[in-house]
Amino acid sequence: MERADIARALRRIAHEIMERNHGAGDIVLVGIHTRGVPLARRLADAIGEIESVEVPLGSLDIGLYRDDLASRPAPVLGHTAMPVGIDGRTIVLVDDVLFTGRTIRAALDALVDFGRPARVQLAVLVDRGHRELPIRADYVGKNLPTSFKERVTVHLEETDREEGVWIEKRAEVAL
Repeated sequence: MERADIARALRRIAHEIMERNHGAGDIVLVGIHTRGVPLARRLADAIGEIESVEVPLGSLDIGLYRDDLASRPAPVLGHTAMPVGIDGRTIVLVDDVLFTGRTIRAALDALVDFGRPARVQLAVLVDRGHRELPIRADYVGKNLPTSFKERVTVHLEETDREEGVWIEKRAEVAL
């Protein structure tokens, strides 16, 4: 995907979010660090342009909620912020790539520390398949079927100073 493809996908997702939720009234967009945050900001901007409303925008760091903490280096924590109370609201979690579902499971665990939303929906730029948990995105920019020997790389201007989505071969690991 190139810059224009990403922009079109996000604009389409913004429309889908508003259609499913009958407007933007009770929606809170919550980006998962790192690249979910700028994607959520872009969605908030798109919804704001279409509906002439300001959508609350939060950020969520799931580093301490991961289920593999014991097998990884200590996480570098990002900023978590909820601009409004989430009780009774529709939360749209936003991330760049949906793969095994474990990041989303951790995000759900982190989210309940802030309250009890009425519903939680998931928007992702890319769904690459290979789920290990029963998690499905409500809004998908692009489905990119991949093998386990491949990885999906997302670069955004805000975090990487370039824009695009690529499928790359993973380096072979010698045992």
